[in-house]
Amino acid sequence: MNLQVVNFKWIKNLTYQDVWDIQTGLHQALVDKKLFEKRNSNFPISETTHHLIFCEHTPVYTLGKSGSMDHLLLSDEDLSNGNIEFFKINRGGDITFHGPGQITGYPILDLEYFFTDVHKYVRYLEEAVIILLQKYDIQGIRIPNYTGVWLEPNESDPKYRKICAIGVHMSRWVSMHGFALNINTDLAYFDKIIPCGIIDENKSVTSLAHETGKEYDLHTIGNELAQILSELFEFKLLY
Repeated sequence: MNLQVVNFKWIKNLTYQDVWDIQTGLHQALVDKKLFEKRNSNFPISETTHHLIFCEHTPVYTLGKSGSMDHLLLSDEDLSNGNIEFFKINRGGDITFHGPGQITGYPILDLEYFFTDVHKYVRYLEEAVIILLQKYDIQGIRIPNYTGVWLEPNESDPKYRKICAIGVHMSRWVSMHGFALNINTDLAYFDKIIPCGIIDENKSVTSLAHETGKEYDLHTIGNELAQILSELFEFKLLY
């Protein structure tokens, strides 16, 4: 079986708008290719190249299409003084934070080459993170009715703690947006929002560094995660 090829790249030190432009450009190119080939059935079908982008963003809050502005607890002046960007975007979900110490992953895949099932797609993203965390002796779990990857309450923290948020968007079965995995993230940024719009008192946000007391190299962990994704989805990474 010929595996699909996925271009894998890291992006750092660009604004959210810059990364958004890159992501939407690649996404639209895949959509346009599909539409062209379906309209021109006699035209030879070329190979499709998918993309996997990992970012370490500068501080930014993003609000999904189903989110509420009430979940941002800062004024425009507060955002400006804190050098934090804010964007309303077209992914699912509510408000979240992206920033230093976090891996924000953007798989741009034509799922018609894999499977056309949004729920399965989200489960695969969660499963990749759960497998990764096991390498660091952390047991990630799913919680019914909530997306993302969580940690169970324990003696030191009685709350369910989200370590990875997920919000996706599909157009013609081409994916964009993705997940945000907290590694060395400054969790104080989450105090300025109601993360993912979840008000439950028994739920909070965490990071790998917070749970283990260690700092990690983002690229090492990100490369491990990209490899896990390639095995789950059965694609070939092109570095």
